[in-house]
Amino acid sequence: MLIIVSDIHLGDGTCGRTISENAFHLFSDRLRELAYNASWRTDGGYRPLKEIDVLMLGDIFDIQHSTLWLEKADGEAQRTRPWSDPNAPEYAQTLQAITRAILANNAGSVRVFKNMTAGKAITLPPANLSGRPTRFALVRQPVKVNLYYMVGNHDWYFHLPGPAFDAVRAEIIQALGLANEPGPFPHEVKDSPKLQALLDEYEVHAQHGDLYDRFNYLPEKGRNAASIGDVFAVELLNRFPLEVERQLKNDLPAGFTDSLRMLVNIRPSLAAPLWISSHLRQNNVSPQVQKRLKALWNQLAEECLSTPYLRSLNRKNKLDLIDSLNAVVRLTSRFSFKTIDDLVLWARKNFGSAQGSFASHALTEEAFLNRRARFIVYGHTHHHEVVPLDTSPEGTKAGSQLYMNSGTWHTYYDLAIHQPREQKFIPYQVLTYLTFYQGDERGGRRFETWSGSFSD
Repeated sequence: MLIIVSDIHLGDGTCGRTISENAFHLFSDRLRELAYNASWRTDGGYRPLKEIDVLMLGDIFDIQHSTLWLEKADGEAQRTRPWSDPNAPEYAQTLQAITRAILANNAGSVRVFKNMTAGKAITLPPANLSGRPTRFALVRQPVKVNLYYMVGNHDWYFHLPGPAFDAVRAEIIQALGLANEPGPFPHEVKDSPKLQALLDEYEVHAQHGDLYDRFNYLPEKGRNAASIGDVFAVELLNRFPLEVERQLKNDLPAGFTDSLRMLVNIRPSLAAPLWISSHLRQNNVSPQVQKRLKALWNQLAEECLSTPYLRSLNRKNKLDLIDSLNAVVRLTSRFSFKTIDDLVLWARKNFGSAQGSFASHALTEEAFLNRRARFIVYGHTHHHEVVPLDTSPEGTKAGSQLYMNSGTWHTYYDLAIHQPREQKFIPYQVLTYLTFYQGDERGGRRFETWSGSFSD
């Protein structure tokens, strides 16, 4: 049995909110139930599974959203950003500090995974002589869980080669009980022959999906380099709450800057200005302070756009993502938060809030074209879906082919659709996983998916 999850976004607590430990216990319970069901075979007999494979398909640790990147200002010695030279000693040191902070901030959740891989969490009743589960078994049979880690655009740093990064990966391997080698964690399945062979057993092709998002992946630079999204996140989203607290703390109510740190959890993401203005309204912040807050946002946006790394990506005489980002910032600099609110509401009404589907990209995968894979799986979009791709005549290789997205494990603050101008956000948590079977597992069933939402 193979389980695929992605986009858990475990953070260090400095930016946004990580999904609660309850989600990990829920997943452990579901995994135990899945293992039991998979132990019932096509002949009607019960034969307990001995192993389960779990693939974490990228964006598991959220290295991008951490204020530890901002501890050193421009011009200071050992200043490090995601787009700095990874060969400099301080780069791996910063990565290690963020990784350790994430492990500490999510100690309970990490422990759940560790208990799985240590054989303590998933156990099954042994089979009796009649091929049925032993009732009231004194000793239950432990199920080995092989946990694999692939990277996405928020944790691509674990794909960097070198002994310093091996040391960081070793800490993750130890903490979670990973089946990965200490070397670079794979970004594409071809990076790991072991993982390729495993997925082939299930006729699955899997990758994070950031390859098809130029905002978060630059093909000309590859996955060992920062993207536009890294700059935008670190220099604007991560930095804004820090600067608000530093410059306006005495003029704002207690807890206001903490609410700004939740910007990374807002859905739709276009509604981030609504989150800011709703908290300004709810806290009766004076027009004068609102004006200063808006000016600060514009200042940081301009500085973000002036980052040398971003400027180096801008291609002359060609409209690209940098120009698009400029256009958005210029828009926010010309209009008030109220005007931006109106634009956000208009965009949501006319274009909806759902993330775009990557299903069409699955049609270009070699594993789809040569029919080596029956299932093409991505993460990244946070939008769980199952999309039929193609089918071939009965008896031919692969048969029906499907695209699946593994969704996310995330805490969201979603904009209420009733009177949205009142700027009300409702928090909830989302958890998705995909399950694949082989041989006679689960009575011959090939797959099943589950996506649920729950409150704290």
